Amino acid sequence: MTTLPGEAWVMPTYARFPVTLVGGDGVRVRDDEGRAYLDLVGGLGALSLGHAHPRWVDAVSRAAAGIGLTSNLFATPPQAALAGRLAGLLPVDDPRVFFCNSGAEANEAAIKLFRRRGLARGRPTIVVLEGSFHGRTSAALAATGQPAKRAPFEPLVDWFRFVPPNDEAALAGAFDAGDAGAVLVEPVLGEGGVIPLDAGYLRAARRLCDEHDALLGVDEVQSGIGRCGTWLAVEDAGVRPDVVAIAKALGGGLPIGALVARADVSFAPGEHASTFGGGPVPSAAALAVLDVVEEEGLLARIAEAGAVLASEIRRLAPAGTVAEVRGRGFLCGVRVAPGIEPQAVALAMLRRGVLASTAGADAVRFTPPFVATAADLDEGVKVLAEALEEVAP
Repeated sequence: MTTLPGEAWVMPTYARFPVTLVGGDGVRVRDDEGRAYLDLVGGLGALSLGHAHPRWVDAVSRAAAGIGLTSNLFATPPQAALAGRLAGLLPVDDPRVFFCNSGAEANEAAIKLFRRRGLARGRPTIVVLEGSFHGRTSAALAATGQPAKRAPFEPLVDWFRFVPPNDEAALAGAFDAGDAGAVLVEPVLGEGGVIPLDAGYLRAARRLCDEHDALLGVDEVQSGIGRCGTWLAVEDAGVRPDVVAIAKALGGGLPIGALVARADVSFAPGEHASTFGGGPVPSAAALAVLDVVEEEGLLARIAEAGAVLASEIRRLAPAGTVAEVRGRGFLCGVRVAPGIEPQAVALAMLRRGVLASTAGADAVRFTPPFVATAADLDEGVKVLAEALEEVAP
């Protein structure tokens, strides 16, 4: 690994792996010493089509050669087309789309919608889940159910009430004070360890919100745009949310986020804004992602391949090393047994030429590009098994 000129001036906000990546093609990347790796991190779930996908590269190149950033004072065809596509794909009634640059920004926008409506009704509290993660910006961090991430910055805004995930009684009890105007959940808690919410729990959340005239928001930043085998992970529960935050996979590697909300709760002029949100180039990239996912039937393939991936991990992992395999589709979390450090497993995989990340305190996470083949996933599982064997106490 080469020490890059200027690297010392980068804020050390990430504990980086000891490798410098310089190129990629599909699900493979290479480092500055020419070594190849299978990329099962996929930009932490953002690299939906893999590296240098020709459809994506062509869309981005054409857009960049056509018009630069116009701000949102002017309409552009790529942004309008993307808004229309999302409105037609996502299960939100009479939707309107606000474009931004990231998942945290999409969640901040959702929180503003919840607060505005809740304050007008005397119910400004937002119910969120313990173990959740909604972003690093101030309000999104305050909504994050991981105290260690909040502690260095507290006191933060006190708009949130935390309840345990998958506990319907606790969720119902969160409305008892009469001040709750919204519920915000991740259908799959990603950074919390890849923990799916039960379908019954999601349906209960929808019912309780209806009973209390509250908004149901879903944070699908990590789980959405096909990663779980449906456009939104919440679809499997048959639930239609009022507000959806998406990002990551949408841009295929370029920064774009979106808030999709019912028209009657959407922002009015002057209430929110983004200079870069929905610019022509990232919008064109997102349209290419949606096109490829639809035309190549990737949703069904992700659902099927993800189930096989989880099954093969359970089958091949050395006895006593894996406590649970969680998630859906291409959002897979391997909860390792006590005494095994997930980061040690990821490093052992790195030495064998496979990139993986961690989630929560005890899980190795796989978020491969949607174009990963069965052979790619088989390779990843075999290397995972070898890494578990190496680091197991």
